[in-house]
Amino acid sequence: MSLLFVVGFSLILGLLFGSFLNVCIARLPRHQSVVSPRSHCPQCQHPIRWYDNVPIVSWLVLRGRCRDCQQTIPWHYPLVELVTGLWFAAAGLRIYSDYSVYFLDANSSGSMSGFLSHLTGDLGFATLGFLLIGLVVMDWQTQLLPDAFTVTGTAIALLLLCIRAAFLGPHEGDVILNTTHQLRMSSPGSLGVHGNIFVTGTESLLYGRVLAVAAAAGLLYLIRWGYERVRHREGLGLGDIKLMAMMVAFLGFAPGMLALLLGTVGASGYGMLLLVRGKAGVASRLPLGSFLSVGGMIAAAYGNRLIEGYLALLR
Repeated sequence: MSLLFVVGFSLILGLLFGSFLNVCIARLPRHQSVVSPRSHCPQCQHPIRWYDNVPIVSWLVLRGRCRDCQQTIPWHYPLVELVTGLWFAAAGLRIYSDYSVYFLDANSSGSMSGFLSHLTGDLGFATLGFLLIGLVVMDWQTQLLPDAFTVTGTAIALLLLCIRAAFLGPHEGDVILNTTHQLRMSSPGSLGVHGNIFVTGTESLLYGRVLAVAAAAGLLYLIRWGYERVRHREGLGLGDIKLMAMMVAFLGFAPGMLALLLGTVGASGYGMLLLVRGKAGVASRLPLGSFLSVGGMIAAAYGNRLIEGYLALLR
């Protein structure tokens, strides 16, 4: 299995998923089926021919216009396909890196369970990117964050977490309480510190993530409640809370809070820019979900490095 094949296949797969994502973006906020009817021009209603539905290529060949009515095809269609393709390519690179570590590295034990555990994380990375790219566009266009993405995404994240937990090694991730600090024989010829297992690795992974999701959603709901009490109007939508819960379900609490920080800073900066240019007032609504989604993508790609870098500054 070569790097070029894995990344290339992932890129093509991402472009195809990006094309489907455009259908979701166009239909889900309107509560329409993403299965039927088949893709058609919103202006003339003519079904799109298969050769006019090739990701990016068809848009370039048609010069951004419908073949039948010459209506302009928005530029965000090929952009969504491109970004999704690149995100899947990055996921493919992660998969190949994990494969190399477990099976090509001479110093590796070649554990299949370890590789499969990391593979579920890579699949979660690809899935989260697909969902967040769609939510960026949907919230920007309609200020709606469909449950079909946020709630379903949370369920998918927890399902992948359960699969990952099934591949944990013996005692991997266990939380151990050791009050004696005594060395005991762990195997012939070796000594190790033993104690009482407080929480098993599986329980720590699953219960910890569920608790993180509840804490993140509860925190934002508390902010929403407090704002309504003080300002007597809605300041944070329930869709944003569900989006935050989904991101934490995929990423964990700390990266999720990083996404929240990046999203709120980005939305605040955008709001201030609109105020300065006179295009918004203090009561104007902003597509916070779009900024949170971008923050989630940054946290998914670079969250651990950013958090480790920040903690290093505090030492």
